[in-house]
Amino acid sequence: MDLIRLYGSAANAQRQQARLDEMHARFDALFGAGEAPIVISAPGRTEIGGNHTDHNHGCVLAASVDMDTLCLARANGTNSVTLYSDMYDAPFTVDVSSLEPRADEKETTQSLIRGVAAALKQRGMDICGFDAYVTSTVQRGSGLSSSAAFEVMLVKTMSCLFGGDAIAAQDNAVISQWVENTYFMKPCGLMDQMASAVGGLVYIDFKNSPAQVESVQYDFAARGFGACVVSAGGDHGNLTADYAAIPAEMKAAARVLGGQTLRDVEDKIEGGIALMKGKVPDRAILRALHFVDENARVRCMVKALKDDDLPAFLNNVILSGESSWKLLQNLYVPGSDNQEMPLALEMSRRFLQGKGAWRIHGGGFAGTILAFVPLEDMDAYTACMESVFGKGAVKPLYIRPVGAVRL
Repeated sequence: MDLIRLYGSAANAQRQQARLDEMHARFDALFGAGEAPIVISAPGRTEIGGNHTDHNHGCVLAASVDMDTLCLARANGTNSVTLYSDMYDAPFTVDVSSLEPRADEKETTQSLIRGVAAALKQRGMDICGFDAYVTSTVQRGSGLSSSAAFEVMLVKTMSCLFGGDAIAAQDNAVISQWVENTYFMKPCGLMDQMASAVGGLVYIDFKNSPAQVESVQYDFAARGFGACVVSAGGDHGNLTADYAAIPAEMKAAARVLGGQTLRDVEDKIEGGIALMKGKVPDRAILRALHFVDENARVRCMVKALKDDDLPAFLNNVILSGESSWKLLQNLYVPGSDNQEMPLALEMSRRFLQGKGAWRIHGGGFAGTILAFVPLEDMDAYTACMESVFGKGAVKPLYIRPVGAVRL
């Protein structure tokens, strides 16, 4: 795989090759020389449209990016997985002869390893132990979905080691989501895993299973624009309940209207406000209305890109962010006086109004915002945002054309 294609430029490819060289040296130091390990890359993702719609079978526009999780792995002939990460001193170890979910492994790396092994064994693979070393440039809490990249990487790694790379990209995403729900024990939609596994700029409609995935071709740089994320601060780690409340409230509203998800009753939501009032919290009604509007916006975004109507696309990005702020209400952390996300968005509005776009990025509550910035203004925008949120807060994004891949 051409590293320039993965990372966007010769300079970036050179840096990634140095990273790989260091990883190989570290792998040999940890596990000894021997058969060359396989190399797997799984990208982070950026959400462009469709904030919190996937878990109710809605539509999203997403893209894989050049920040990724890299894994070197080699089968070891035992039942034990030993995985080192550059972010931790001690290894993660799992005995894959025991594959039932464990309550004491909730929200741990071990649960993801065990869950992926269980899912692939159910699909007929003879899963055994392996040694692995992992590094990631998808920072935790960045809104680029480090967890999905890790899950997708594990599926790709084990599939290549024990199944001849037999798992298709969309199946990888489905397995990864199931593992996060069942073993990691955290509710999530499918968008993060799908974008990481499939790659490129993708429109995904989750109405039916399997999801409809359509590649969308668009060169923002050729139109004089770049995308970036701004790390506004805050920590996702203690916000699971806040995230979980969003799909729970949406589905509660759907049940009042006779469906299981909001997609089942999409045409009844606006006319069903009186019916929902008093049966679900008002916030659930507002979140249901966000779902209706956001689904329509995603379709408008895709049409605008296909028609090369960049102003219409940028306008819908802004409207998406406004809806998340006002209706979805995933900008404020309950009980916290800090409001990093609204501050970053308001600063972006003041800088970019009339010439760019800005919106919340990913799950919300903490983490990052997404901005589309004229390339001629990128340095000034970066300086403005980093004067408040710190050096390195702004990270340019290259939309990588492929998802999880064996190098």
